[in-house]
Amino acid sequence: MEENDSLLPVNIAIADRTYRLKVKPEDEEVLRKTVKIINEKIVEYKTLFAGKDMQDYVSMVLIWLATEETKTAEHIVDIQNAVDKITLLENQLDKVLVKEEDNQEEITN
Repeated sequence: MEENDSLLPVNIAIADRTYRLKVKPEDEEVLRKTVKIINEKIVEYKTLFAGKDMQDYVSMVLIWLATEETKTAEHIVDIQNAVDKITLLENQLDKVLVKEEDNQEEITN
């Protein structure tokens, strides 16, 4: 079975233009939520910056989305760094506890 056979045709509308895409069925909901966010941001920017053309609004949304993605990626890196530090501390604590247990066993023997 080809990969294209499992793709679902989806029509979306962004900035008064319709696009037909083929997506995996499990990605359809995320796609539709993303399109909703994009269109809501376009409306928001139209309100804030009246007098621009649609390409300007789409560009503003693109910049906003890219910035949000970058912030998310940086946040993930920060979380991974914190997890790595916690793991290192756990390993150090485990070594200290094992050493302490060994010392207690020597004292009791």
